[in-house]
Formats: sequence, structure tokens, C-alpha cells
Amino acid sequence: MDFSAISPVSLIVSLIAASTPILLAAIGELVVEKSGVLNLGVEGMMIIGAITGFIAAVSTGNPFLGFLGGAIGGALVSIIFIVLTQYLMANQVASGLGLTMIGLGLAALLGHSYAGIKPPSSPHLDIAGLSDLPVVGPILFNHDFIIYFSIILTASVWYFLNRTKAGLILRAVGENHDAAHALGYKVVRVRIYAILFGGACAGIGGAYLSLIRVPQWTEGMTAGAGWIALAIVVFGSWKPWRVLIGAYLFGGVTILQLNLQAVGVNIGAAYLSMTPYIITIIVLVIMSSDKKRASLNAPAALGKLFHASK
Repeated sequence: MDFSAISPVSLIVSLIAASTPILLAAIGELVVEKSGVLNLGVEGMMIIGAITGFIAAVSTGNPFLGFLGGAIGGALVSIIFIVLTQYLMANQVASGLGLTMIGLGLAALLGHSYAGIKPPSSPHLDIAGLSDLPVVGPILFNHDFIIYFSIILTASVWYFLNRTKAGLILRAVGENHDAAHALGYKVVRVRIYAILFGGACAGIGGAYLSLIRVPQWTEGMTAGAGWIALAIVVFGSWKPWRVLIGAYLFGGVTILQLNLQAVGVNIGAAYLSMTPYIITIIVLVIMSSDKKRASLNAPAALGKLFHASK
């Protein structure tokens, strides 16, 4: 085993790329949950975003339109969840699980003829003089545009939730939808916008997988990333910057286990592949052991149905 073969700089660059799709999906789900809605269909929206983004990019030859297609695909499939939970008053947990199954099946159907096709490459930010700097250059100034977009999105969501009236209204709806309704706020409308935003973010995260991270279309390529995004929202205590840290920690564990396999660590590949998921479960168990601390930042109305006639 030659651990010197693992480059710390390359490791950091790789973990940032590995974390980006999860971060995008988690930030979208954070906004959804802040509105009081629990959408377990993140995995389904991500896989739909992966295939619709891939189809759009391959058909147009433009990766930017691919990511737009991914966002639209994720948002469109989230409408199923909106109809079920906001109009038909269906159980949010069951609806989210159903959305995931629909997404996985529909994506497999749509992507059947796209296996083995290579999508157009996405440009990297290359600032003359900065990208060539040792250590700092490749870590900060030589990524694709979606990585920078994910960080800007995280900052924007933090600002929206904490510094704007619309963000305050969304948080009020998530804390007490009856009180928000009594004050004249359109609870269902707020939640619809939040769900659509979450679907678009999950779709972009899925498109990142098929257009940049892999890049190709493979059935089931999200491989549980949507479920990890859901867990990271809890891990981050429903705070954007903590969610970013959680996503990067998970990405770091994922890339580390791949590098350990590459240098020939004498541990079964299956055990190493399980590591990121096992660590995520352990962290969630530790956090949930103190129920008061775990629920401190959770929206009070999370998962509760709202009916205006009540």
C-alpha cells in the first residue's frame, strides 16, 4: 500500500465535485422542509433530473440547456407530489415514497435508448494566473460552473430565509401554518413554490451526475444520493451552511473510500463502499439520541397537513 499516491489536493478537488449533487438536492429539500413539508421523493426527482438533463444536453449539444432541462424535469415531477399532498391531502411520507418509485421507473423508461452516449462537456472556470497557482488554484479556481452555483445558491438560501420578508413568511408557514393562514398568508401557495424549488434543485443535482460527475446515463445512477440529501438536512439542523458542511463531509468520505480501494487497502471493496452510508446513519443516530437538540431547529409543522377550512 502506497498512501503517498493519494494527493491531498486532488482529494479535495474530487470531494467538492462528489458533494455538489447532494448539496444541491439537500438545499432544495431544506427550503421544502422549512415550509413545513416533508418530501421523501428527492431520489425520484434527482433521477428524473439526471435523464431529462442528459436528454436536453445531448439533443441540443449545450450543457447549460441540459441543466435547465434537469431543473424543469425535477420541478415537473414534483407537481405529482404537490397535487397529492396540497390538494388531495394525501400522507406526505407515502406520497414522497411513491414519487421516488415513479421517478426511478420513468427515468429507466426514458433513458433506455441513451445508454452509452457521451454528453457534451461542461466548461471549467479558468482564470488566468489564478488557476495555475499551486494548491489554491486547483481547489478554488478550476471547477465547473455548477460547483460555484451550488455555493452561491447556499448563500442565497441563507439570505432568503434570514434576511427577507418572503423567507420569514415561508418559515412562519413551516412553524405554524394555522397562525400564518390567520394572518392572511397563502399557506398552500407558499408550499407549492417551495416544493417546485426543491424539485428544481434536485433535478439540477441529478443532471450534474449524468453530465459531469459520471458523465453518462446509467439506470439507477443516483444510487441513494437523494436519501443522503434528506439525511444531511437533518444533520445540518435545517441550516444552509451546516448542510453545505454535511454534504462536503459525505463527499469526503466517499472519495476517501475510493482512494483507499485504489491504493489496495486490505479491506473488502463492498465494506469500503458501505462506509459513507454507515457513517451517515451513525451521525443521525447520535444526533437523534438527544430529541430536544435534534428538534431544536426542525420546523414545528413539518409533515403536518394543512386544510384552510379548519
